Amino acid sequence: MSKSTINDVARLAGVSIKTVSRVVNRESGVRDATREKVEKAIAELNYWPNQSARDLAASRAHLICLVYDDPSAYKLPSSGYIIRLQEGVLRVCRSLGYELLIHPCNYRNDDVESELKFLIQRARPTGIVLAAPLSNIPKIVRAISATGTPLVRLSPGQKLSKEMVVATNDREFAAEMTCYLASLGHRRIGFITGHPRHKAVGHRFEGYKAGLKASGLTFSEELVAAGDNSFGSGEAAALKLLDRKSRPTAIFAANDDMAVGVLRVADRLGIRVPDELSIAGCDDITLAEQIHPALTTIRQPFAAMAEKATLMLVKGTEESEAPKGTVIVPGALKIRESTGPAPG
Repeated sequence: MSKSTINDVARLAGVSIKTVSRVVNRESGVRDATREKVEKAIAELNYWPNQSARDLAASRAHLICLVYDDPSAYKLPSSGYIIRLQEGVLRVCRSLGYELLIHPCNYRNDDVESELKFLIQRARPTGIVLAAPLSNIPKIVRAISATGTPLVRLSPGQKLSKEMVVATNDREFAAEMTCYLASLGHRRIGFITGHPRHKAVGHRFEGYKAGLKASGLTFSEELVAAGDNSFGSGEAAALKLLDRKSRPTAIFAANDDMAVGVLRVADRLGIRVPDELSIAGCDDITLAEQIHPALTTIRQPFAAMAEKATLMLVKGTEESEAPKGTVIVPGALKIRESTGPAPG
């Protein structure tokens, strides 16, 4: 029989890991009824707290740790997403006197769980902001949760009521972008999917299909190409879509890095944007407004999401009950020069 964890106790008692930790360490600020529920769960599960984890909880640093997918794992990495997350976390850390530790994490490594546990033991962070796609990889979430360290998951691809989650409305704004392209007269709208591990980006594909349906257009696999969120994969996908006999008149990429890859291919092939091909992305990275033509995209509120996540962590350390549930921070369309009426 496997040993019960603090996560099991929190789930059975219907409270946060932080509350279980406070009960175990005999801290004040826990209501009698809550303490009774936790102690009952501890007895039922025969839970014995890990002494090193208790020592860790008692001596946490004034530190927030941002853990994200290691960009070096990609042939042509993207940094815009990470920079925006850092901006949001730093904004809160500076105002409240916390420090920020950033940790790129390659989830493909066999020892990733040990790596994260060692990081937490060494740094003793107040809490962790876990970025997608790491936020929806079970072994990573389990490794962090096992230490009892407060955790906020960014865009895990599902709404959760018992955990701290910050997400955005990926499906809705992807549908809106598709409807916008259809309103310009485009009937063959291509789509480049994102990294298969990134569930939130997968919701954008669902939004694309919903937008086609809402616009009276038929979904076709012929107009879809696979990408992995990188610039290079956007180039490769664009070459496949634009090599078709009846090529799309608009291409919507699941993120801006891939959309910029489409722009580069169009320029190389002598295809005029937006006269012959409209291109749209998602995220609104800094480059989206700097390139020519400027990229129509969806402004992903990465900084605002990271800011909200950090505030949730800090609030959870200062109150007896950490905030739980999914907080939605909505995105917004940014119409620029890369999209226009369908040719002909």
